[in-house]
Amino acid sequence: MRLNKIMAAMLLLGMGSAKTVQAESFQPFEVKDIQIDGLQRVALGAALLNLPIKVGDTVDQARLAAAVKALYASANFENIEIEENDGILQVWVRERPTIAEISFDGNKDIKDEQLQESLDDSGVQVGEALDRTMLSGIEKGLQDFYYGVGKYGAKVEAQIVNLPRNRVELKFQFTEGEAAEIQQINIVGNQAFSDGDLVAQLELTDYVAWWDLFGERRYQKQKLQADLETITSYYQDRGYIRFAIESTQVAMTPDRKGLYVTVNVNEGEQYTVKETNLTGDLLGREDIMKLLVPIQDGSQYNAAEVTYTEELFSKYLGRFGYAYPEVTTYPEIDDETKEVTLNINVNPGKRVYVRTINFTGNQTTKDEVMRRELRQMEGAWLNNRQVELSKDRLNRLGFFETVEADTVQVPGTDDLVDVNVAVKEQPSGSFNGGVGYGTESGLSLQFGVQQNNFMGTGNQVGINLNTNRYSKNVNLNYSDPYFTKDGISAGGSIYWQEYDAGKANLEKYKNRSYGVGVDMGFPLNEFNRLNFGLAYRHNTISEISAYEQALRFYNIYRDPNNPQGDLSFDNFEVNASWYRSTLNRGTFPTAGSSQQLYGKATVPGSNLQYFKVNFETRHYFPIDREHRWVFMAKGRLGYGNGYGKFGQNDQILPFWENFYAGGSTALRGFRSNTVGPRSFYVFRGGEPCSPDPSGDGCSLPGPEDTVNVTSGNSVGGNAIGLATAELIVPTPFLDESYRNSVRTSIFMDVGNVWDTEFDYNGYRYLPADQFAKIQDYSDPNRYRASVGLSVQWISPMGPMVFSLARPIKTQENDRTEVFSFNIGQTF
Repeated sequence: MRLNKIMAAMLLLGMGSAKTVQAESFQPFEVKDIQIDGLQRVALGAALLNLPIKVGDTVDQARLAAAVKALYASANFENIEIEENDGILQVWVRERPTIAEISFDGNKDIKDEQLQESLDDSGVQVGEALDRTMLSGIEKGLQDFYYGVGKYGAKVEAQIVNLPRNRVELKFQFTEGEAAEIQQINIVGNQAFSDGDLVAQLELTDYVAWWDLFGERRYQKQKLQADLETITSYYQDRGYIRFAIESTQVAMTPDRKGLYVTVNVNEGEQYTVKETNLTGDLLGREDIMKLLVPIQDGSQYNAAEVTYTEELFSKYLGRFGYAYPEVTTYPEIDDETKEVTLNINVNPGKRVYVRTINFTGNQTTKDEVMRRELRQMEGAWLNNRQVELSKDRLNRLGFFETVEADTVQVPGTDDLVDVNVAVKEQPSGSFNGGVGYGTESGLSLQFGVQQNNFMGTGNQVGINLNTNRYSKNVNLNYSDPYFTKDGISAGGSIYWQEYDAGKANLEKYKNRSYGVGVDMGFPLNEFNRLNFGLAYRHNTISEISAYEQALRFYNIYRDPNNPQGDLSFDNFEVNASWYRSTLNRGTFPTAGSSQQLYGKATVPGSNLQYFKVNFETRHYFPIDREHRWVFMAKGRLGYGNGYGKFGQNDQILPFWENFYAGGSTALRGFRSNTVGPRSFYVFRGGEPCSPDPSGDGCSLPGPEDTVNVTSGNSVGGNAIGLATAELIVPTPFLDESYRNSVRTSIFMDVGNVWDTEFDYNGYRYLPADQFAKIQDYSDPNRYRASVGLSVQWISPMGPMVFSLARPIKTQENDRTEVFSFNIGQTF
């Protein structure tokens, strides 16, 4: 007797016993032998193991049906036939074909990788057996996906191409069609808020402005679900605690190209908060926890504030080791008075201790460099404030794009957790190099590396070499932020430079300099640090152009016996700085502030006696809780001057130590280093006034002299004041994953550089028409201002800054620029 494939299928469905003639005449028999034919890929032993019948067994109809079912359940066969011949159980099988290749054609909305992942989840993979019965389900699932994104004309067809040796190629043919667009969104039942107010909250839209190239009216089921939650939150955050969405209808136009979306709402009434009660185990801190509640009695009910309060309590309890508190709010609603009593129940759970702290993602940075920044200790109770402080300290290093810390309960315990710190490293330095030729610079060679996390040690190492027509310099620097375990830092630098300003189209002078310096830093607490340093510097100044500001310096320090000779200076400097930071990140912070006060001065007895003081401050104010919108304000004040006497003259600040502004770092919209005082020449008889051996400087012009004043380039000043107001915004058209490596902001810069020692009235002896050419460079009110857009990117080659700026306040002869670009800028 033979059971064909149809009967086997009926047996599997439990229908065979009463529907076939073969089943009625079936006689049990004893199995003398078992033979299986048709095996190719499946081993004989594996097939026999799946067969629940052995030699010597007596087989009846039920056991035969069970055997067929078991063989099908092995997922190896797509056709099975069984026959008994003189006690021999003969089994014929046809194995399922092996999938040799999977291909996709016509799919645009779904990537091949997404499709393959879906097939992998269903067990459809190259090298596996093909179950033809699953294909229709897969087709329907993919088609439902297209329906969910509004493509109701989409079709998916699975095609099987037979290949030799029982193999097949599985082809999926997609016909996506056009997406149905939303013709209109209707909200029914709303009275408190207009349709426009509510529709504006939705991600789905029925209107796209002509200028919005990236907008679309496509319907997506997932977005609709999210929009319904948005509407609910919008109402409940404004007091409508009884608000409910009663129904949603999505109707298609007859041409199947458009949709009408209708949302029926029941607003209810607006409720206020009667009182807030704290219940549960408050750990004896009830008075403090009451002060933490931001919700005021009599205020409008706000679901978002309730959630925020719960999170606030959870974070507070987390400071004391209660890692998994349960904070639940139970509202008591009085529909008559339209008031809500909020009962906040607190169950702190059990105090939890930290077993180990693990690091992942740090491919370069060593564990010890990260561990020394931690304030949460192993073996201590879990303190989420210390964990957050540890994250902030790691972020401030500037080595990581993201830092995440999660607590994982140790299996089998209820009071131990592991803290897993996951980081994503980012470039922590900059590199520049190149060979070029220009009409101004000639042949140039550049090489520079600044690494703030050298070989993962956290040490800072830098080397920069540059040579071109007007400059040659070498600079080496090194700093160890943990010279001692207490966090005392130590470092040093050495440099050499030759600079010819005349060949750079600047006011002519040459400066040959070299120097060496050391410094040490001392932490005061988590946020404050002091640094002290010593340095020796040598400068040789020669071929100074005879512009007025340079002559003022030259006439003080020149050698009376060689008034046209070079000037050489050996100076010993001391410097000190105070730095305070509560920033949440070292790169692209979004909250907190930082302040730095820096001063340096040459020691008495140096060839030049001068000092410089600089103060900078930054403040970040997040506008939303996600820190996607942030207001930033920063300012800078600087002043320098000489002290003591040199002969009969007061010492002044060397002109190469002046402050400068302009470019992508300060006062964007103005060319680099061009803001502030400009050089000017006083020509007599066609020659500029120059030093004379008598020591009296330039003599006053006589009536017969021809006097002409000519302005030159920027020379900087001994005082600077800068301020910036900046709105940090989400970067358009950029995935959220790039948020910590790309920053976009709208800014306004204001500032000035001036010279407090410039004697404007001292030039009133000049003819009026020539005196009018001189500007009062001692006036701090001659400020500049600009507005614009800036994009900053932490690229693999180092930080990059792109700025578009428009000056809105300028001074005479200012050099402006709309676009500026900078590589290697530190943020």
